Amino acid sequence: NQHKVLNLSMYLSLVLLLACAEDLECVPGFQQKVFYIEQPFEFTEDQPVLNLEFDDCKGNNKLNFEVSNPDFKVERDGSLVALKNISEAGRALFVHARSEHAEDMAEILIVGANEKHGALKEIFKIEGNLGIPRQKRAILATPILIPENQRPPFPRSVGKVISSEGTEGAKFRLSGKGVDQDPKGIFRINEISGDVSVTRALDREAIANYELEVEVTDISGKTIDGPVRLDISVIDQNDNRPMFKEGPYVGHVMEGSPTGTTVMRMTAFDADDSSTDNALLRYNILKQTPTKPSPNMFYIDPEKGDIVTVVSPVLLDRETMETPKYELVIEAKDMGGLDVGLTGTATATILIDDKNDHPPEFTKKEFQATVKEGVTGVIVNLTVGDRDDPATGAWRAVYTIINGNPGQSFEIHTNPQTNEGMLSVVKPLDYEISAFHTLLIKVENEDPLIPDIAYGPSSTATVQITVEDVNEGPVFHPNPMTVTKQENIPIGSVVLTVNATDPDTLQHQTIRYSVYKDPAGWLEINPTNGTIGTTAVLDRESPYVQNNIYTALFLAIDSGNPPATGTGTLHITLEDVNDNVPSLYPTLAKVCDDAKDLRVVVLGASDKDLHPNTDPFKFELSKQSGPEKLWRITKLNNTHAQVVLLQNLKKANYNIPISVTDSGKPPLTNNTELKLQVCSCKKSKMDCSATDALHISMTLILLSLFSLFCKSFPEL
Repeated sequence: NQHKVLNLSMYLSLVLLLACAEDLECVPGFQQKVFYIEQPFEFTEDQPVLNLEFDDCKGNNKLNFEVSNPDFKVERDGSLVALKNISEAGRALFVHARSEHAEDMAEILIVGANEKHGALKEIFKIEGNLGIPRQKRAILATPILIPENQRPPFPRSVGKVISSEGTEGAKFRLSGKGVDQDPKGIFRINEISGDVSVTRALDREAIANYELEVEVTDISGKTIDGPVRLDISVIDQNDNRPMFKEGPYVGHVMEGSPTGTTVMRMTAFDADDSSTDNALLRYNILKQTPTKPSPNMFYIDPEKGDIVTVVSPVLLDRETMETPKYELVIEAKDMGGLDVGLTGTATATILIDDKNDHPPEFTKKEFQATVKEGVTGVIVNLTVGDRDDPATGAWRAVYTIINGNPGQSFEIHTNPQTNEGMLSVVKPLDYEISAFHTLLIKVENEDPLIPDIAYGPSSTATVQITVEDVNEGPVFHPNPMTVTKQENIPIGSVVLTVNATDPDTLQHQTIRYSVYKDPAGWLEINPTNGTIGTTAVLDRESPYVQNNIYTALFLAIDSGNPPATGTGTLHITLEDVNDNVPSLYPTLAKVCDDAKDLRVVVLGASDKDLHPNTDPFKFELSKQSGPEKLWRITKLNNTHAQVVLLQNLKKANYNIPISVTDSGKPPLTNNTELKLQVCSCKKSKMDCSATDALHISMTLILLSLFSLFCKSFPEL
């Protein structure tokens, strides 16, 4: 195939010859830096595409070419050829040339026919069929391509700006980012010749393109042409290694997974130009640890980075592996994986997850246990083995008693640390009822087994339990015991005869009784027959009686060696008897000697007994002596009465005899006195201090008169 190559340098040289007619000195590098070729149907193997001319101006010693696309190469004579038949080569090829004295980069743009003519028209305007370009402006500033990371010396010439105007004293001036704007001083222009040079190596990953402006000025600095845009593009070099930025990389795969199961994806990043092979990555597994059961357990897709299993499901067995964790050293290489590519590595950790493919099995078919009757707690630990992962529900055991526990006397729980089954007695066992118990226990996992695995005979076990006889204490029937008695029954009265039996029916033992706790000391018990009698009067109003109930404890002691004891509780409900007289309150009252309100006090009565031996109470005054009555008492309700003076009294102390009677059968009466102080009251102040000196006790007066009367008439 003959490829149409448009050599821009030829047009530019023609322009230079026509405009300036100058001879140019040798410039090291490619004599033409940009090529446009029309996309063929196919690049044919070993068929030249175009010729590249590189000259370092010193003989091209040790000249070497590198092509960005590995499907092409440059021969020693500069011919670009395809290494195989290629129908698609991308949009551009970059050729890097390096000798002892110079290096440069050429760009080959692959375009369709329409694209090629359109691109040319942006630079030149073609008239007729002359093929000679006519410039739109006097300044011609063609785009400049500069490889990044060029080596010294600097400054280095990278291009040339041409002006068709030959104004005397005219100068070129360059401006923009990279010249007089940050980063400053990267580019400069020879103000006379228009040569553009770069002062230091460029980094495409920092800045990929520079948009500068060039203009022509006169001697005074006034612009006479322009500004015209000058584009400088930095050509990528492979100067960045692939990097894995998203670690740590951890993947999981279930044991027994089919061959080809995707585990995880590894993705690396390359800062180079993504449109070139400099950032075209290929992945590879460098190392697998451990190497058993196969050194090639996994495969990585070289383009996508997907890690998949490549061994059979049988080999992917977690229980037979040295360890369920594999570490893969993954390499990412740019340049499509060619040897010249740069590399980066990362470690992928792959965990083989467990599935419940091994049922738990008892370590033996029968377990033995011995327990004393009456005791609760763990009696035996049942051990099992399970090959699954201890950190999962595929290993954790669940135990169930499936036979031999009708009374629910036993329970079994899993020890979370050891996975053992802890068999416990939760209801005390009775040797006399059954000396032996046989339990059938099964074990399963928290997680269900996989479909093709089932629980076998080893997942059940028998537990033989022997109950040991112990000397049990006698038991009172019933317990607690209750009885109702009247308070104040005669001393020596029988309260109750208790009954206690020995659970050890196979042992012939005698029982003796004793008092354990008798807070008030009212009771005794016959040690042989258990009859309880009174040793003191039972008083319902005693502080040892709560809510009419007196509580005492008794012991029943068998004749075993050592003897065993049982405790019985007796509750005596005491019925009330009218054995308490009512009490009166208050017992002191005060009144002013000139009081207008002669209602002295309201009296209340209370009784320790219970209804009906309490209210309604009857209030009465004892017979008053003297020519005229001084006070009276009036009932207010069942429990209260009011004392009223019938006239004002002189300042003195008076004792008013009062009787109060309850409603019991027979009723009880309390004869008492109310002390009344008649005080002087002035300016809202009550003064009772002199009442003792003026004390007049009606009771004492009556007694004195009665004594005097008896002495005067002894014969009466």
